Amino acid sequence: MSLRSCRGGREVQLPLQQVAPSLTTPLSVVPPPNRQANPWPPSDPASSQGSPAGFLPLHGGFRDHFVEPPEPKYCCEACRLVLCQPRQTECGHRFCQSCISDLLSHPNPSCPADREPLFKDKIFRDVCCHREIMALKVFCRSEASGCPERLSLQHIPEHLTVCLFFEVPCPLGQCKERMMRKEIPDHLSWKCKHRETSCEFCSSKMPLTELQKHKETVCPAFLVPCPNLCSLPALPRSELSSHQHDCPKAQVSCQFLRYGCSFKGLNQDLRQHESSSAAEHLRMMASRNSALENKVEDIKGDLLERYKVLPALSSRLSELEKQQDELREKNRQMEQKLATMQKLMSSHSEKLLEVELELRSFRVLREEVENIRGTLENVRTRLNALEQGGRSGTGSTTHTLASLETQLNRHDDMLSVHDVRLADMDLRFQVLETASYNGTLIWKIRDYKRRKQEAVAAKTLSLYSQPFYTGYFGYKMCARVYLNGDGMGKGTHLSLFFVVMRGEYDALLPWPFKQKVTLMLMDQGPARKHLGDAFKPDPNSSSFRRPAAEMNIASGCPLFVSQSVLETGSYIKDDTIFIKVTVDTSDLPDP
Repeated sequence: MSLRSCRGGREVQLPLQQVAPSLTTPLSVVPPPNRQANPWPPSDPASSQGSPAGFLPLHGGFRDHFVEPPEPKYCCEACRLVLCQPRQTECGHRFCQSCISDLLSHPNPSCPADREPLFKDKIFRDVCCHREIMALKVFCRSEASGCPERLSLQHIPEHLTVCLFFEVPCPLGQCKERMMRKEIPDHLSWKCKHRETSCEFCSSKMPLTELQKHKETVCPAFLVPCPNLCSLPALPRSELSSHQHDCPKAQVSCQFLRYGCSFKGLNQDLRQHESSSAAEHLRMMASRNSALENKVEDIKGDLLERYKVLPALSSRLSELEKQQDELREKNRQMEQKLATMQKLMSSHSEKLLEVELELRSFRVLREEVENIRGTLENVRTRLNALEQGGRSGTGSTTHTLASLETQLNRHDDMLSVHDVRLADMDLRFQVLETASYNGTLIWKIRDYKRRKQEAVAAKTLSLYSQPFYTGYFGYKMCARVYLNGDGMGKGTHLSLFFVVMRGEYDALLPWPFKQKVTLMLMDQGPARKHLGDAFKPDPNSSSFRRPAAEMNIASGCPLFVSQSVLETGSYIKDDTIFIKVTVDTSDLPDP
C-alpha cells in the first residue's frame, strides 16, 4: 500500500533491487502529439519482441496524446511529461528514470521541487504508478494519419505492429520509400521501382529496374538487327549465331584454309571461289597428304627405334623393382633396428641414472678421504713437532705423544678402509661406464707387449673383459683371453673364450643359454680383414647352464689366432688390440 501525490505527498515503495525483473525493461519516449504530421519514429524490423522502435522515449517522459488529461501525480517534476519508468525520491517526488539520472550526474544533486538533497541509494522504483500510467488511454500514434484507435498505453507496441495507418518501409528492402501499412499492396503492384515483373519477350521474372538492361544484353527472344547489315529484318538474339553462318554479308575464310588457301571474303562470294579454285584446292590437299605420309614414315621409324629399346627398358625396370624391394626390406630392417635402439636407449637412460648416483657417492667418499688425509698430515706435523720437543720434555709430553700415535693409527685404519671402498667404487664405476646392453662387446686391450710378457712369465695367464649384457634385464657375460695361449694353443696362439656370468635377472631368463656367439679380432688397417669364429652353445655343456657361482667355465677357441699372424699383420697398433664379441639377440624373448 502506498500514498501518492504529484507535488508534496510521500509514498513508500520497494527498493530497486526487489522489483520483479519483468518491470526493469526500459519504456521509451515518443514525440508529443501533433495533428499535422506523425511525431513518432518509424518502425524498425530489428526491434525486440516485435515492438516498433521508438515506443520508449530516449529521454524524459511519454509525449503520447492521452484521451483524458493525465493527473498531476503522473507528471515528472523535471520534464513535466507523463512519467516514464517512474522513480520516487526520499522526499516523495517522482521523476522519469532518465531525468533522475541527469539530476544525479550533477555534483551535490537536489530535488527541483523542494531542494532536498538526493541520494542514489534512497531512490526507489514506483511500481504502482508505473502500472497505472501504462493503463491510461491514449490515441494511436498514427492518429494524424487517420487511425481512430484508442487503447491503453501498454498496448501501443502491440497495436503498432498491425496498425494500417502506421508508416513502414517497403518490404522489398532495396526500395527506400516509406508508406502506411495499408498502402503496401498498391505500392508493390504499381509504384515500387523494385517490384517483380516479367519480360514480354522471354517471360523471365526480374526486378523492374533490371528489365531494360536484360532486354539490351541477354534476352534470347529480343529482336536485334544483323551486325553485317544484310537485307534480313531483325531476328531473335538466340538465332543470331546460326544466322552468321548463312548471312551473305558475313566475312568468312575458305574451308581449305588449313591446306594453305588464303581466301577471305563475303559469304556470297565463297561459292564462286570454291568452283574456280577447285584444282588449286586439290593440289594443296595432295601436297599436304604427301607431307603427312612422309611424317608418318618418320614416326614409324622412330617407333621402331624405340621398340628396340623396350627390352632394355623392361630389364632396367625389373632391376629397379628388385632394387626397390631390397630397399624396402632394408628400410624394414632399419626400422626394426631403430626400434631396438630406442628400447636400448631407454634402458641406457636408466643405467645412466644409476651411474650418476654411484658417481655422487664416489665424489662424497673422495672428499671424505681428502679430509682424512688432511687431518692425518696435520697429526703427523704435530707429532714431528712433539718428537723434537719431547727429547728435552717431561712425562706429560710422552703421554701426549702416545695419545697422538693412537689417534694416528686410528686415522690410518680409517684411511685404509676408505681406500678400499674408493677402489671398489672406482672399479664399479668403470664397469658401469663401459657396460654394453645390446649383446656386443668391444674390448680394448692396451700395453699388449707388457701383458704378453706377463703371460709368458706366468704372472698373469689370462685377462677378463668388463661385463656386457644382451639387454638391460638380459644375460650377463664377459670375454676371457690368453695372450700366450691356453691348452693346445699355449705358446703358439692367442686363445679367446666366452664366459656366462651370474646376473641379477637370471631367474627371468630361459636356460640353458642358446644364443649364437661370434668372436672376432679387429683389423685396425685399411683392409679391415677381421679374424673371427662363431659357435652355437651346446645345451648339454655346463658352461651354458644357469650360473651357480660368479661365472661358468669359459668356452671358446684355444687356437683362435696364431701369434705370428697376430703380430705381423695390422691387428696391433699403438701396442693395443681390439676384440669384439657379438651375441645374437634377434630371437631372444623379453624377460
